[in-house]
Amino acid sequence: MDDRVAGALSLPDDWPAHPDLSLALNRMGSFDWDLDSGLMHMDQPALDVFDLRADEYDNRPATLATRVPPDEGVRLDALVAQALKSGRINYGVYFRSLRRDGSLRWTHTQGFVRRDATGRPRRIIGIVRDATQELADSTARREVDEERRRRTSLVEGTAAALAHARTVRDVTDVLKNSQGLAHLGATSLVMGLIEAGRIHLVADGPEGSFVPGTRYTRTDEPYPMSEVVRTLTPRFIESAEDFAASYPILWPHISHLGITSAAYLPLIAQARPIGALGLLYSDKDGFTGDERNLLVALGSSIAQSLQRAMLYEQEHDLAEGLQQAMLPRRIPEVPGAQIAVRYRPARMGRDIGGDWYDIIPLPNGRVGAVIGDVQGHDIHAAAVMGQLRIVLRAYAAEGHSPATVMARASVFLHELDTDRFATCTYAEADLTTGVVQLVRAGHVDPLVREVDGSCRKVPVDGGLPLGLSAEFGRLEYPVSTVELDPGQTMVLFTDGLVELPGADLDEGMQLLTDMVRNGPQDLQRLADRLCESVDQRGGEDDVAVLLLRRKVTHAPQPGGRLQQHVAQSDPEALSSARHMIRAAVRAWGAKDRADEVELAADELTTNALMHTDGGAIVTIRVLTGAGRRLRVDVEDRSSALPRRRDAGESGVSGRGLMLVDQLADAWGVESRGTGKCVWCEFSIPPRD
Repeated sequence: MDDRVAGALSLPDDWPAHPDLSLALNRMGSFDWDLDSGLMHMDQPALDVFDLRADEYDNRPATLATRVPPDEGVRLDALVAQALKSGRINYGVYFRSLRRDGSLRWTHTQGFVRRDATGRPRRIIGIVRDATQELADSTARREVDEERRRRTSLVEGTAAALAHARTVRDVTDVLKNSQGLAHLGATSLVMGLIEAGRIHLVADGPEGSFVPGTRYTRTDEPYPMSEVVRTLTPRFIESAEDFAASYPILWPHISHLGITSAAYLPLIAQARPIGALGLLYSDKDGFTGDERNLLVALGSSIAQSLQRAMLYEQEHDLAEGLQQAMLPRRIPEVPGAQIAVRYRPARMGRDIGGDWYDIIPLPNGRVGAVIGDVQGHDIHAAAVMGQLRIVLRAYAAEGHSPATVMARASVFLHELDTDRFATCTYAEADLTTGVVQLVRAGHVDPLVREVDGSCRKVPVDGGLPLGLSAEFGRLEYPVSTVELDPGQTMVLFTDGLVELPGADLDEGMQLLTDMVRNGPQDLQRLADRLCESVDQRGGEDDVAVLLLRRKVTHAPQPGGRLQQHVAQSDPEALSSARHMIRAAVRAWGAKDRADEVELAADELTTNALMHTDGGAIVTIRVLTGAGRRLRVDVEDRSSALPRRRDAGESGVSGRGLMLVDQLADAWGVESRGTGKCVWCEFSIPPRD
């Protein structure tokens, strides 16, 4: 046994079989193929047939690939597999092999299959020999050549090309460009599909051969395609005279093409006609039996491809309609913002995906912007996308904080009867102040384009994709903040915009950053340019883009202002107010005092909720004038003024106003017509 073969493999005790001396004398080689281990021993005469040295063969059949052309290898594999599957005990075949000098030789092999008691094949023992001389002038050679010609003929060549056709247009392009037609001498073709009881001509050629009035024809008209559709029988026209006599209405319009014969084939799928194909010849008289059989097989192959293409187009149209129905029909006018959105479907296979965008008007001059991508490219992805979009919109409109909106959407997707997950970014922008709160669920980071055209990526802390975060119990979504100045543009997009063949995501992000930097100032034109760039590089995924620009004319009041209502017994609203305060403090350049401001505001809000009968209204704003100050107002409906008191013996309560007094630079109480306002102020540094 060869030293290169692992000793641990279990092989038959008598492997390899010892060939009879007569084989070698007749220049026949032998092989012993153990199917369990996959090893195939070949003796030296067998290696000589393949022009291989002993040190070039490692007992593995794949090594012979250097001596067997790929198409012959596919045929051999299929034949052996069929023999093993069918239960046969032997097989034989002629095939071509390559010599070391590149010349082709005919080779013959015969194998005997050994099976165990259950009928399972365990071993193949056989012979190989050089059959070049034998086939030189023999009937076997002619039969093999004929089989080879048939195998590479129109039917299989066209069928292989049609395997990649996914639309009716793809099928017609294959037929018009197929080399198989040229091999049979066909100079022209026509093809029609049945639509609403009529035959619609979808392909014709060459140029100038179209017959006026035949774009749509009835199946009862005296045309050859109508005839084969009615009778479901091929029509072979043997001569020009036959054509002129059989179809006198059509012949005068095509006689100038020099047609000498034609074959019209019904295209039948699932026992019903879906169309007809006509092949026209200019230097052929009549059809042999083999030619007729081949053309009938061609019609069958084309019919199957056409049916698959039509079903695919119907499904695609349904999915596209579903997706368009799920996306917003129009983008609402948002005071203080310019918005551009685009959706570009996937080009590869014309699939439909789950990418989406949405704009959600919110109270108090705020707007929600959503960009997301459901896993998959099918109708199910589009359906899940539509449900998820509606849920996100509903949660945002209810007034939940961005983190809560994302967490609830994740729980919804997890509880939905689907195995899909989704990535998403939700941005809630206050267009009066420019504060944007961002939450990211496994999605790509957004970009911000400055007024001068420069562009930068905005790193956003993220959580798990929607659906997965609920499944793994990790529903915490951190909130990042950025301040969008007047004239700045936020760019939200799905990953199809930054996916480059053979490149990583960072390269795609850099390319996108450059495109945004050098793109047009007009928002609509910029959105178009981004989608066009994907088409130019042949992007395969679908793409959603959302551009949101804060208008220059919508500049904030001095310092800006944010407000939140906190109802009693609503811990989520209290948490949302904390997020708002922290986001505003960071965005307004007072990050160093964020903890102090948040703690003081939280104490004032908690006091209002605990010691009054109603909720509270929390307002945070920046005051300018003698120094830059950040002010927090907490309003309630009680006229009773708060008082600072010492903490009780437990030290748990009574510290609220003491903390505010220690943390804030100033604080006080103002009476209002329906209650009071407790406020505190903090000095913050000037803006850069």
